Amino acid sequence: MNVWVVLGLAVGLAMDCFSVAIATGIGLKRLQDIHVLKMAMFFGGFQAFMPVIGWLAGSTLRDYIATYDHWVAFGLLTAIGGKMIWETRAEKKMATLNPENTGLLLLLAIGTSIDALVVGVSLSFLDVSIVIPVLIIGAVTFVLTIAGAYIGGRMGHWFEGRIEILGGVVMILIGLKILLDHL
Repeated sequence: MNVWVVLGLAVGLAMDCFSVAIATGIGLKRLQDIHVLKMAMFFGGFQAFMPVIGWLAGSTLRDYIATYDHWVAFGLLTAIGGKMIWETRAEKKMATLNPENTGLLLLLAIGTSIDALVVGVSLSFLDVSIVIPVLIIGAVTFVLTIAGAYIGGRMGHWFEGRIEILGGVVMILIGLKILLDHL
């Protein structure tokens, strides 16, 4: 799989974490480096772990849907992208995350990485190795979470909804590329 495609997937998947990190940076009076690092480790770790679970699950189904797997991958990625774009339309009040609250951080890490689980299923249908994609996804999420926290501390709410739209568009474009490559 092309490294640019994987990088695009990684950026698209990291947008939810980036948005949460921005909101956290906005909401906290004093952002501490250790809290930003903890948040980045949780988000990056789960974004890397969930595609592995999805890939393993999808690998068991691959033989049954091999003739139309590209349509499934396209459908899943388009649905994820569409959902990300649609969710920006709803007026949402994001609660401030306190990175010291490990339970809440764990729930947010799981919640923001569900899309990565579905992407793992899509990658299994393409019969690609999962190792490089999960390393890139985890690293990009880690870096963007750190960047988001510090940007949030300085820039306010300007990025919040716009960045999720970008992530959704990236997901749809990657799904379209997979479909066109297989037709």
